[in-house]
Amino acid sequence: MVEAVTILDMALHRRLVRISALQGWAGANPGKRGVAALRRALELAEPAAESPMETRLRLLLILAGLPKPRVQAALRDRSGAFLARPDLYYPIHRLAIEYDGATHKDSITGDNRRQNRILDAGHKILRFTAGDVLGNPSAVVSLVRRAIARPLEAR
Repeated sequence: MVEAVTILDMALHRRLVRISALQGWAGANPGKRGVAALRRALELAEPAAESPMETRLRLLLILAGLPKPRVQAALRDRSGAFLARPDLYYPIHRLAIEYDGATHKDSITGDNRRQNRILDAGHKILRFTAGDVLGNPSAVVSLVRRAIARPLEAR
């Protein structure tokens, strides 16, 4: 399922296919093999996902029973000025989650500045790499679960 949603997210993000078209096909072919899995993949699909590892991170959280995070949500400060657009975001908990891929080393200065803006505006932030998502998924889920379980501090 994870690989199917990863491919689906990429196709949706690149506008190679539309969810409505796939839903229509699934509705017109209810007895065909794989249609139930396609419907589940469509429920998990997210056109705003920008990389396969962001999808894998999102699915890791959702399939572990955590709430579905927003994807690429624009964060703004109190005056309405744009702060950042984290990969995943839990608005009720003010928790931003970032996936740092191989290109992170090339953008670390900008990433650090963005992280500072996010923290200064009263949000929490967690950062993960492929080693975390693929090598220690239970630790990722535990960290996120604890972060959304903690009450927000007054600001």
